Amino acid sequence: MQLDYFDSSSNALSSGFPEKMMLFDCETTGGNPKYHRIIEIGLIIIEKGCVIERWQSFVNPHVEVPELITRITGINTKMVEDAPSFMEIAHTLEKFTSDRIFIAHNAKFDFGFLKNEFDRVGIKFNPKILCSVKLSRGLYPNIKGHGLSAIIKRFDLPIMNRHRALDDAEMILEFFMRISGIFDEGTIKTACDSQYKRPSIPPNLAHSEVEKLPKKPGVYYFYDKNGVLLYVGKSINIFHRVMSHFYSDHKNSKDFKLNLKISHINFTETPSDFSAQLLESREIKNLNPIYNHRLKKSKYLYQIKTKTNSFGYKELDIDKIITKNEVQADRYGLFRSFTHAKKQILKLSDEHNLCFQLSCLEKNNNKPCFRTQLNKCGGACSQKENKDDYNARVDLAMVKYQMHVWPYPGPILIEERNSDHKSLKTYHLVNNWIYIGEIKDEDDFFNYGLSGYFSPVLTIPSERIKTLNQFEFDLDTYHILVRFLLNKVKNDNLTVFSISKIIDNQKGL
Repeated sequence: MQLDYFDSSSNALSSGFPEKMMLFDCETTGGNPKYHRIIEIGLIIIEKGCVIERWQSFVNPHVEVPELITRITGINTKMVEDAPSFMEIAHTLEKFTSDRIFIAHNAKFDFGFLKNEFDRVGIKFNPKILCSVKLSRGLYPNIKGHGLSAIIKRFDLPIMNRHRALDDAEMILEFFMRISGIFDEGTIKTACDSQYKRPSIPPNLAHSEVEKLPKKPGVYYFYDKNGVLLYVGKSINIFHRVMSHFYSDHKNSKDFKLNLKISHINFTETPSDFSAQLLESREIKNLNPIYNHRLKKSKYLYQIKTKTNSFGYKELDIDKIITKNEVQADRYGLFRSFTHAKKQILKLSDEHNLCFQLSCLEKNNNKPCFRTQLNKCGGACSQKENKDDYNARVDLAMVKYQMHVWPYPGPILIEERNSDHKSLKTYHLVNNWIYIGEIKDEDDFFNYGLSGYFSPVLTIPSERIKTLNQFEFDLDTYHILVRFLLNKVKNDNLTVFSISKIIDNQKGL
């Protein structure tokens, strides 16, 4: 560990910079702040434009330093094995960071690691952040390349040990010195102040990308610099939801990696949250974004079914169904995997004291199950418990998993009004919990095979896109429609019409 010297003789930085700053850099065992650890820290303390202290220390990560990290930094396991742990230097670091602006090159990376290290020892760390990558991009918008190596090359900065913490922190200081002689105080202050308003915007994302986002319902798309789709999300307020991605504490490694890659944001506005949820579900399945794992197309689904054995006791089993077929209403639940369905049966068996042998969780060997000895089974497996009592518990366990019966006589049209302009309307065609598509005019009805609902005086196209029975059931769409149509989610922007009723009243779109 090195506590360095006061350096009041250094040329003063521009007064456009914050009065109290800590220029920080760290080297780590890898790129994931949740699992990897800091192995070296270097920092420079600046007050009123002058360097007052430099500090460097190795940190013992209590794991081996990977060979790749050694090749990049020159730091190996032997160099850090006698170094203090982060806990031993935490309070010293806390004093350095107190009441100072935290500055690093690609600050999201360094901040993520330092915050997670502080979290592990129970210290809160929530400073104002200034990213020198963003500062470079703001001052030089027409120049490509704002990484530390690019800046070193651009300004021909002298450096002895690249990828060492204190040396890299010195490069941030040298960069600040150079731009202090190029830009006036007001320009530098404006560039710094703009970051405090958006302290966590990803380093590769221009402010204009965020400023264009509407505060309206819709779906948003994150892309990297090569145009690869990273993530799709939805919200009733696109701007606020996108910003929430950038104010995370970096405990989630997926969010951390995602934020480092985001370079472009696109969006699609929708009338309300209803169509935003439907569009998000479809887009994730169709586009397969790298960082979306929630919604996937499932060729098969699984349901819990009941059957009565020869002794009159209800047994639970699991059925595999093909999603393009109509889901049977006498089955229970819808699950993406056999394992998921089995876990639910296990949970229900524990909650309602159901027999494992009668719940496909244990092989039936014509002997009382093991849970009988634990008083967790009343003896249904050996016909000692009253079958009516047992079957009543099975019915009670399964009631909340019962599939919702389609509550309409046929297809429906959902009128969705715009959240801001009620006169602007969108129409959605839905049948038997299956979303068919948007309806813009009468021809769309014919294209979906609904010509029989209309007067024969209308011209019917010779070709149709699809008939309704060609559309496949989707689990996520089912859950969305149940929430909205059965009033589990209040939405004053939706009105449901029976298609036959629309035609009877001869209402056009």
